[in-house]
Amino acid sequence: MPSVSALTDDSVLLVQLSDSHLFAEADGALLGMNTADSLQRVIELVLAQQPQIDLMLATGDLSQDGSLESYQRFRQLTRQIPAPGRWLPGNHDEPQVMQQATDDSELLQPVVDIGNWRITLLDSAVPGSVPGYLQDDQLQLLTRSLSEAPQRHHLICLHHHPVSIDCAWMEPIGLRNAEALLALIDGFPQVRAVLWGHVHQEIDRLRGDVRLLASPSTCIQFEPGSDDFKVQEQAPGYRWLRLLADGRLETGVQRVEGYAFTIDYGSNGY
Repeated sequence: MPSVSALTDDSVLLVQLSDSHLFAEADGALLGMNTADSLQRVIELVLAQQPQIDLMLATGDLSQDGSLESYQRFRQLTRQIPAPGRWLPGNHDEPQVMQQATDDSELLQPVVDIGNWRITLLDSAVPGSVPGYLQDDQLQLLTRSLSEAPQRHHLICLHHHPVSIDCAWMEPIGLRNAEALLALIDGFPQVRAVLWGHVHQEIDRLRGDVRLLASPSTCIQFEPGSDDFKVQEQAPGYRWLRLLADGRLETGVQRVEGYAFTIDYGSNGY
């Protein structure tokens, strides 16, 4: 099983970057925001705030256009973070192109042991579809990962939201078989948290003893609680997660300060 070097008695620090929506072109913009520039600004914030990172997680929609150049750019920019990384695809991504961009690395390895934890990254993307679905092979992957490490604390990552986030326009584009995932999780008490992207906003709540976490995008942010598609003028950001050896989890969101941005709804949309 792939592992990242860290003593099991130590806590480990993860950084989550999500929904970067990069383009083949370096000046590509989403709703008026240059997404490569916003990602660079977030990475600079990460480097200023987190001196010792053990693992970087990229939870989907790394690319907006699915181009090889966009994945190469994401890989080049995130190399500034001195830590191993793991990626998973979102609905805007092209998994075969992601594979091409990472085939000399472990970036797409879905299970990693770090400290006293196991992290499982699931592929909820469906080709040609905005909503997500965990195919049988993904549910089987998770079952094996949980079953084979009952002594470890588990963090499960995917792109699509598996619970309602009280945002009407996003209700139909979450994880379509969320009940299958949640029922599986309920059978394994060592699951501590589920982490996702897709929603471009911060969420932190509990379902029983399991922490449910969603995070800002490194580019545009969606308005929480909105009935229709709406972008808020909140700055790009990232989530950090401190995984403690006893199964506790500390986490928070940080955003770039002084990032001026005017939403351009007339430009190419989400």
